[in-house]
Amino acid sequence: MAMVVLLVLVLLCTNGVESRKAKNVDSFEYSAISCRAQSASLADFGGVGDGTTSNTKAFQAAIQHLSQYDSQGGSQLFVPAGKWLTGSFNLTSHFTLYLHKDAVLLASQDENEWPVIDPLPSYGRGRDTAGGRFISLIFGTNLTDVVVTGGNGTIDGQGELWWQKFHKGELKYTRPYLIEIMFSENIQISNLTLVNSPSWNVHPVYSSNVLVQGLTILAPVTSPNTDGINPDSCTNTRIEDCYIVSGDDCIAVKSGWDEYGIAFGMPTKALVIRRLTCISPFSAVIALGSEMSGGIQDVRAEDILAINTESGVRIKTAVGRGGFVKDIYVRGMTMKTMKYVFWIAGDYGSHADDGYDPNALPVIQNINYHDMVAENVTMAGKLGGITGDPFTGICISNVTITMAKKGKKVPWNCTDIAGISSGVVPQPCELLADQGPEKIGACNFPEESLPVDNMQLQLCSYRGKYL
Repeated sequence: MAMVVLLVLVLLCTNGVESRKAKNVDSFEYSAISCRAQSASLADFGGVGDGTTSNTKAFQAAIQHLSQYDSQGGSQLFVPAGKWLTGSFNLTSHFTLYLHKDAVLLASQDENEWPVIDPLPSYGRGRDTAGGRFISLIFGTNLTDVVVTGGNGTIDGQGELWWQKFHKGELKYTRPYLIEIMFSENIQISNLTLVNSPSWNVHPVYSSNVLVQGLTILAPVTSPNTDGINPDSCTNTRIEDCYIVSGDDCIAVKSGWDEYGIAFGMPTKALVIRRLTCISPFSAVIALGSEMSGGIQDVRAEDILAINTESGVRIKTAVGRGGFVKDIYVRGMTMKTMKYVFWIAGDYGSHADDGYDPNALPVIQNINYHDMVAENVTMAGKLGGITGDPFTGICISNVTITMAKKGKKVPWNCTDIAGISSGVVPQPCELLADQGPEKIGACNFPEESLPVDNMQLQLCSYRGKYL
């Protein structure tokens, strides 16, 4: 009899332990620039992850509640496994949004869940239409210390509806982006999968100390303007370990458009891009411009893999842009199946309006490329400056390009540029004067680190509640 009682007690205790385990919502660790003192789950605020119930109000209520802890150690909002339909919501300072590996944010296709906001001041108008623009799915302004991360959870922009409206000319306002953070500092966006954005995917703008890390970004290669990551008038930005398949540039570096960008006068500078894989058959791995009127300076890109992509690093500008692109450094780039390896265009066009200054000429100088390999290439280089405004200080060294069987018979086309080359195959144009093999290390790449490389991550944790 005593043995039976003991066995029953053991079974009860075991079941109790298993029951307590089952009630633990979630607990995990992750790396972030800041850890948080307070935690909550979207489910605590009525969130329903069934893929059809709108969670816009749940996200808004959760973040509004958690914002009270801004000065008390900050807060984190956990999005559990499930499909969470939502419209736009705003972030707060000292805040982390964390998506479970099986969480999917589904962007609402109801335009009423996308408020319209003013155009960016450095652009003067929307990119798709004159006037306002739909707010981004995840949006923040005038913030500090914000983390958007996860266990590789997914944000699905459900962009097909927006792409169709764009093609049919039915847009009333510019399409929303998936993540936009503006006028902010100390930002981390990491360890997420972003798919089918209505337009640009990640857009930090007018911000500083920005870390974008470990993103997978996927869109159909024919989808319109689905740029991967667009740092825009930002200082100290680090983009690393990302995989991007895009209908537009994988990374587009920007700083404002024509007279609006010139007047706003905020450059993008101190940008690091490393360990990037890009597939974009109709656009660039890294584009500098075309909206570069506030200036772009000190961009360092290395360890880049491009596959079936139109061009490597492309500079896009035009008469009327003003501004500058200078001190650009690229090394360690491997390219497979490319239309162009090098492409600089001084005739890009595409103006905000007719108010641009035709005397505002861009300054393009000190552009350095070295240690690069490309195969199955249609054209080695198409480098075109502006008549009366040559692009200078271009340096290309230790580059081997294998042309495609149907590649251009004349692999280089150069006008209104000046620079040097060394150890480049096939032989560049005369405007890139060959310095001989002894100058193969002529092109510069700074060895000192930038302040953004000092951004450190710490190990943070989330402990789910016992219900």
